[in-house]
Amino acid sequence: MSRATLRVATWNVHDLKDDVAAAVRVVRAVDPDVLCLQEVPRRPFSGRRVAGFAQRCGLTFAGRHRGSGGTTVLTRPSLDLHDSRHEGLPVAPLQRERGYAVAQVALPGHRPLTVASIHLGLDPVEREQHVRQVLSDVGPSEALVVAGDLNELSTGRAWSLLQARLPQVSPERPTFSSRHPRMVIDAVFASLPMVPDDRAPVLDPADLVRASDHLPVWADLDVSRLARAARAPVRPG
Repeated sequence: MSRATLRVATWNVHDLKDDVAAAVRVVRAVDPDVLCLQEVPRRPFSGRRVAGFAQRCGLTFAGRHRGSGGTTVLTRPSLDLHDSRHEGLPVAPLQRERGYAVAQVALPGHRPLTVASIHLGLDPVEREQHVRQVLSDVGPSEALVVAGDLNELSTGRAWSLLQARLPQVSPERPTFSSRHPRMVIDAVFASLPMVPDDRAPVLDPADLVRASDHLPVWADLDVSRLARAARAPVRPG
């Protein structure tokens, strides 16, 4: 990929309960610079499993993802990682923990891009509230990506709220279920323009079904406007 392009992908990996080797092959085929994950293992000491998965995929895991509802962000080692944090979201008693992960990454010589991985719940009112909270936290930015499993279609209020702030840049193709894909519930939204996918990965359909109940989705983003201006040469006096 060109120096001014970043591939951002998102994938719900079903707590890595399925064929992890197949999931690794899928990630390596997609070859993302930034990978937003949902449903990564959350139990005590599960960070080792997530770190091991990241390493097998050729990516870096910043760690400390407990409390984020099973969300995290993996990055290519060649990127500059400026910040990484994992946040919880309020849920009703006895409901599944929800949260989001935020990373600030940059191509060398470029200003940072903020990326948030989200996994919304099953209640539509809660989903909308959580989107509002995430957007309020990440704040206005000329370089912002929000990606994840929204658990609703594009007609939903949370989806519409997110899309009003950030254009959807991922393709409109079904992501759930992997075996019988019929619904688009996973997407990438970004303030940066999308560029044509000139390096489309070849994915093994059998691996996609074995790896998770969701399909991954990605977008190639033009980050050239984030390039830092070169310093003018110092001329002798």
